[in-house]
Amino acid sequence: MKDTYFTLIKNEKIASNTYLSVLEGDTSDITASGQFVNIKLDGLYLRRPISVCDVEGDRLTIIYKAVGVGTEKMAATSVGEKWLTLTGLGNGYDLAKSGHAPLLIGGGAGVPPMYYLAKKLVAEGKTPTVILGFGKADEVFFKEEFEALSLKVLVTTVDGSEGIKGFVTDAMDGLDYTYFYTCGPEPMLKAVYNKTTTSGQFSFEERMGCGFGACMGCTCKTKYGYKRICRDGPVLEKEEIIW
Repeated sequence: MKDTYFTLIKNEKIASNTYLSVLEGDTSDITASGQFVNIKLDGLYLRRPISVCDVEGDRLTIIYKAVGVGTEKMAATSVGEKWLTLTGLGNGYDLAKSGHAPLLIGGGAGVPPMYYLAKKLVAEGKTPTVILGFGKADEVFFKEEFEALSLKVLVTTVDGSEGIKGFVTDAMDGLDYTYFYTCGPEPMLKAVYNKTTTSGQFSFEERMGCGFGACMGCTCKTKYGYKRICRDGPVLEKEEIIW
Protein backbone atom coordinates (compact mmCIF):
# COMPACT_ATOMS: atom_id res chain seq x y z
CA MET A 1 0.00 0.00 0.00
CA LYS A 2 1.42 3.36 -1.05
CA ASP A 3 0.14 6.96 -0.95
CA THR A 4 1.63 9.09 -3.73
CA TYR A 5 0.68 11.89 -6.10
CA PHE A 6 -0.46 10.95 -9.59
CA THR A 7 -0.58 13.46 -12.44
CA LEU A 8 -3.74 13.54 -14.54
CA ILE A 9 -2.69 13.22 -18.19
CA LYS A 10 -6.08 12.45 -19.77
CA ASN A 11 -9.66 13.10 -18.69
CA GLU A 12 -12.57 12.50 -21.04
CA LYS A 13 -16.24 11.56 -21.14
CA ILE A 14 -16.72 8.16 -22.80
CA ALA A 15 -20.44 7.48 -22.24
CA SER A 16 -23.46 8.97 -20.51
CA ASN A 17 -22.19 10.40 -17.21
CA THR A 18 -19.11 8.16 -17.46
CA TYR A 19 -15.53 9.39 -17.49
CA LEU A 20 -12.11 7.89 -18.21
CA SER A 21 -9.02 9.29 -16.50
CA VAL A 22 -5.42 8.31 -17.15
CA LEU A 23 -3.00 9.04 -14.31
CA GLU A 24 0.78 8.91 -14.31
CA GLY A 25 2.69 7.90 -11.18
CA ASP A 26 4.04 5.02 -9.11
CA THR A 27 1.89 1.97 -9.91
CA SER A 28 4.23 -0.60 -8.33
CA ASP A 29 1.81 -1.49 -5.51
CA ILE A 30 -0.98 -2.43 -7.95
CA THR A 31 -0.33 -6.15 -8.28
CA ALA A 32 -3.70 -7.75 -9.13
CA SER A 33 -6.78 -7.12 -11.23
CA GLY A 34 -9.76 -6.32 -9.01
CA GLN A 35 -7.79 -3.99 -6.74
CA PHE A 36 -8.80 -0.35 -6.29
CA VAL A 37 -7.30 3.03 -5.52
CA ASN A 38 -8.50 5.68 -3.06
CA ILE A 39 -8.28 9.25 -4.32
CA LYS A 40 -8.02 12.34 -2.09
CA LEU A 41 -9.71 15.45 -3.46
CA ASP A 42 -9.12 18.94 -2.10
CA GLY A 43 -11.95 20.14 0.11
CA LEU A 44 -13.48 16.71 0.69
CA TYR A 45 -12.86 14.68 3.84
CA LEU A 46 -13.40 11.13 2.56
CA ARG A 47 -11.46 9.72 -0.37
CA ARG A 48 -13.15 8.22 -3.43
CA PRO A 49 -12.53 4.48 -3.99
CA ILE A 50 -12.25 3.70 -7.72
CA SER A 51 -11.57 0.33 -9.37
CA VAL A 52 -8.44 -0.14 -11.44
CA CYS A 53 -9.33 -0.46 -15.13
CA ASP A 54 -5.83 -0.85 -16.53
CA VAL A 55 -2.15 -0.44 -15.68
CA GLU A 56 0.59 -0.03 -18.28
CA GLY A 57 3.97 0.91 -16.86
CA ASP A 58 3.53 4.06 -14.78
CA ARG A 59 0.09 4.81 -16.25
CA LEU A 60 -3.11 3.99 -14.39
CA THR A 61 -6.53 4.08 -16.08
CA ILE A 62 -9.74 4.47 -14.09
CA ILE A 63 -13.35 4.77 -15.23
CA TYR A 64 -16.11 6.16 -13.04
CA LYS A 65 -19.59 7.64 -13.12
CA ALA A 66 -20.02 11.26 -12.07
CA VAL A 67 -22.85 10.73 -9.59
CA GLY A 68 -21.93 12.89 -6.59
CA VAL A 69 -19.85 15.80 -5.38
CA GLY A 70 -16.58 13.83 -5.41
CA THR A 71 -16.83 12.16 -8.79
CA GLU A 72 -18.25 15.33 -10.37
CA LYS A 73 -15.18 17.16 -9.09
CA MET A 74 -12.97 14.45 -10.59
CA ALA A 75 -14.72 14.76 -13.95
CA ALA A 76 -14.08 18.54 -13.97
CA THR A 77 -10.37 18.25 -13.10
CA SER A 78 -7.96 19.66 -15.70
CA VAL A 79 -5.09 17.70 -17.22
CA GLY A 80 -1.86 18.38 -15.37
CA GLU A 81 -3.38 18.52 -11.90
CA LYS A 82 -2.32 16.01 -9.26
CA TRP A 83 -4.38 13.63 -7.11
CA LEU A 84 -3.04 12.09 -3.89
CA THR A 85 -3.75 8.43 -4.56
CA LEU A 86 -3.57 5.45 -2.23
CA THR A 87 -2.72 2.35 -4.29
CA GLY A 88 -2.46 -1.39 -3.72
CA LEU A 89 -5.84 -1.67 -1.98
CA GLY A 90 -7.98 -4.82 -1.91
CA ASN A 91 -7.17 -8.46 -2.53
CA GLY A 92 -7.99 -8.68 -6.24
CA TYR A 93 -9.07 -11.68 -8.32
CA ASP A 94 -7.38 -15.08 -8.09
CA LEU A 95 -6.60 -16.11 -11.67
CA ALA A 96 -5.34 -19.57 -10.70
CA LYS A 97 -8.90 -20.89 -10.41
CA SER A 98 -10.14 -19.66 -13.79
CA GLY A 99 -9.71 -22.74 -15.96
CA HIS A 100 -9.21 -22.29 -19.70
CA ALA A 101 -12.51 -20.55 -20.51
CA PRO A 102 -13.75 -18.29 -17.71
CA LEU A 103 -16.78 -16.01 -17.94
CA LEU A 104 -16.38 -12.32 -17.07
CA ILE A 105 -19.54 -10.40 -16.12
CA GLY A 106 -19.48 -6.64 -15.54
CA GLY A 107 -22.41 -4.34 -14.93
CA GLY A 108 -22.13 -0.55 -15.30
CA ALA A 109 -19.38 0.71 -13.01
CA GLY A 110 -18.38 -2.95 -12.56
CA VAL A 111 -17.12 -3.15 -16.15
CA PRO A 112 -13.68 -1.45 -15.70
CA PRO A 113 -12.04 -4.10 -13.45
CA MET A 114 -13.13 -6.77 -15.93
CA TYR A 115 -10.88 -5.20 -18.56
CA TYR A 116 -7.67 -5.47 -16.55
CA LEU A 117 -8.70 -9.00 -15.57
CA ALA A 118 -9.33 -9.93 -19.21
CA LYS A 119 -5.88 -8.69 -20.22
CA LYS A 120 -4.22 -10.77 -17.52
CA LEU A 121 -6.18 -13.91 -18.45
CA VAL A 122 -5.38 -13.50 -22.14
CA ALA A 123 -1.69 -13.09 -21.25
CA GLU A 124 -1.90 -16.51 -19.57
CA GLY A 125 -3.29 -18.08 -22.75
CA LYS A 126 -6.88 -18.31 -21.53
CA THR A 127 -9.98 -17.43 -23.54
CA PRO A 128 -12.61 -15.63 -21.48
CA THR A 129 -16.09 -14.70 -22.68
CA VAL A 130 -17.27 -11.26 -21.59
CA ILE A 131 -20.77 -10.02 -20.74
CA LEU A 132 -21.23 -6.27 -20.27
CA GLY A 133 -24.50 -4.98 -18.82
CA PHE A 134 -25.89 -1.45 -19.11
CA GLY A 135 -29.19 0.39 -18.83
CA LYS A 136 -29.30 1.77 -22.37
CA ALA A 137 -27.16 2.29 -25.46
CA ASP A 138 -25.69 5.67 -24.50
CA GLU A 139 -24.25 4.10 -21.33
CA VAL A 140 -22.25 1.41 -23.18
CA PHE A 141 -18.47 1.71 -23.06
CA PHE A 142 -15.34 -0.40 -23.66
CA LYS A 143 -17.03 -2.96 -25.93
CA GLU A 144 -14.45 -2.30 -28.65
CA GLU A 145 -11.57 -2.47 -26.17
CA PHE A 146 -12.61 -5.96 -25.06
CA GLU A 147 -13.10 -7.04 -28.68
CA ALA A 148 -9.57 -5.79 -29.46
CA LEU A 149 -8.36 -8.57 -27.15
CA SER A 150 -9.98 -11.05 -29.60
CA LEU A 151 -12.68 -11.97 -27.09
CA LYS A 152 -16.35 -12.82 -27.54
CA VAL A 153 -18.26 -9.87 -26.06
CA LEU A 154 -22.00 -9.87 -25.32
CA VAL A 155 -23.68 -6.56 -24.46
CA THR A 156 -27.02 -6.31 -22.69
CA THR A 157 -29.17 -3.23 -22.18
CA VAL A 158 -32.29 -3.12 -20.03
CA ASP A 159 -34.28 -1.24 -22.68
CA GLY A 160 -32.94 -3.27 -25.61
CA SER A 161 -31.42 -0.24 -27.37
CA GLU A 162 -28.17 -2.15 -27.93
CA GLY A 163 -27.27 -5.84 -27.86
CA ILE A 164 -29.44 -8.30 -25.95
CA LYS A 165 -32.51 -6.85 -24.25
CA GLY A 166 -32.52 -7.51 -20.53
CA PHE A 167 -29.92 -8.12 -17.84
CA VAL A 168 -26.52 -9.83 -17.85
CA THR A 169 -28.15 -13.09 -16.78
CA ASP A 170 -30.18 -13.06 -20.02
CA ALA A 171 -26.93 -13.41 -21.97
CA MET A 172 -25.72 -16.42 -19.99
CA ASP A 173 -28.03 -19.08 -21.43
CA GLY A 174 -26.14 -21.69 -23.45
CA LEU A 175 -22.66 -20.46 -22.52
CA ASP A 176 -20.00 -22.97 -21.52
CA TYR A 177 -17.50 -21.68 -18.98
CA THR A 178 -15.03 -23.13 -16.51
CA TYR A 179 -15.32 -20.43 -13.82
CA PHE A 180 -16.62 -16.88 -13.52
CA TYR A 181 -15.65 -13.44 -12.28
CA THR A 182 -18.10 -10.59 -11.76
CA CYS A 183 -18.40 -7.01 -10.55
CA GLY A 184 -21.42 -4.73 -10.41
CA PRO A 185 -24.33 -3.56 -8.28
CA GLU A 186 -25.52 -5.95 -5.59
CA PRO A 187 -28.86 -6.91 -7.23
CA MET A 188 -26.91 -7.97 -10.32
CA LEU A 189 -24.40 -9.94 -8.24
CA LYS A 190 -27.20 -11.80 -6.48
CA ALA A 191 -28.82 -12.66 -9.82
CA VAL A 192 -25.46 -13.92 -11.15
CA TYR A 193 -25.00 -15.97 -7.97
CA ASN A 194 -28.34 -17.71 -8.58
CA LYS A 195 -27.75 -18.24 -12.31
CA THR A 196 -24.17 -19.51 -12.44
CA THR A 197 -23.39 -23.21 -12.47
CA THR A 198 -19.74 -23.10 -11.38
CA SER A 199 -17.74 -21.54 -8.60
CA GLY A 200 -16.62 -17.95 -9.06
CA GLN A 201 -15.52 -14.67 -7.54
CA PHE A 202 -17.57 -11.55 -6.81
CA SER A 203 -16.24 -8.02 -6.39
CA PHE A 204 -18.48 -5.99 -4.10
CA GLU A 205 -19.12 -2.26 -4.09
CA GLU A 206 -19.37 -0.73 -0.63
CA ARG A 207 -19.17 2.64 1.08
CA MET A 208 -15.71 3.01 2.59
CA GLY A 209 -14.13 5.33 5.10
CA CYS A 210 -10.40 4.65 5.17
CA GLY A 211 -10.06 2.06 2.38
CA PHE A 212 -7.52 -0.10 4.20
CA GLY A 213 -9.43 -1.79 7.03
CA ALA A 214 -8.87 0.52 9.99
CA CYS A 215 -12.32 2.07 10.39
CA MET A 216 -14.30 -1.21 10.00
CA GLY A 217 -17.02 0.75 8.18
CA CYS A 218 -17.38 -1.71 5.29
CA THR A 219 -17.56 -4.93 7.33
CA CYS A 220 -19.89 -7.66 6.07
CA LYS A 221 -20.82 -11.10 7.38
CA THR A 222 -19.67 -14.18 5.46
CA LYS A 223 -19.96 -17.91 6.09
CA TYR A 224 -16.44 -17.76 7.54
CA GLY A 225 -16.93 -14.77 9.82
CA TYR A 226 -16.87 -11.02 9.33
CA LYS A 227 -14.73 -9.51 6.59
CA ARG A 228 -13.83 -5.96 5.60
CA ILE A 229 -14.68 -5.31 1.97
CA CYS A 230 -11.79 -2.88 1.54
CA ARG A 231 -9.07 -5.12 2.98
CA ASP A 232 -10.34 -8.74 2.97
CA GLY A 233 -12.24 -8.01 -0.26
CA PRO A 234 -13.54 -6.49 -2.41
CA VAL A 235 -13.36 -9.94 -3.99
CA LEU A 236 -15.21 -12.76 -2.20
CA GLU A 237 -15.72 -16.33 -3.39
CA LYS A 238 -19.18 -17.65 -4.19
CA GLU A 239 -19.02 -20.28 -1.44
CA GLU A 240 -18.53 -17.75 1.37
CA ILE A 241 -21.23 -15.21 0.48
CA ILE A 242 -24.34 -14.69 2.61
CA TRP A 243 -27.10 -12.66 0.97
